[in-house]
Amino acid sequence: MTKEITVTDLKALVDAKEKIQLIDVREPHELEIATIGGINIPQNDIPQSIDKIDKDKQVIVYCRSGVRSANAIKFIQSKTGQENLYNLKGGIKAIFMPSVNLQRDNYLQIFQVVK
Repeated sequence: MTKEITVTDLKALVDAKEKIQLIDVREPHELEIATIGGINIPQNDIPQSIDKIDKDKQVIVYCRSGVRSANAIKFIQSKTGQENLYNLKGGIKAIFMPSVNLQRDNYLQIFQVVK
């Protein structure tokens, strides 16, 4: 089963300056729409890029809605057995949901420092 993390919980990790790795599995052209940082490894490039995925940090994988990132995590786990992988629930779209208590700009400003 794929572990998930909410946008609110991710923000808490960033605020606490926890050591995390963000991986965006969207296509490069999607980054122009919005991004919260991290490294871009499109879903189809995951097989050749597994060595870029940290084994010691909490790794948060995201996409637009959470589907591609969940699939990427399943693939990575099938090849490496890694348990430090978390899917961003709802993907980057979750930042724009009315249920998120903070304004979108506050989230984007905070996430821009994550590399």
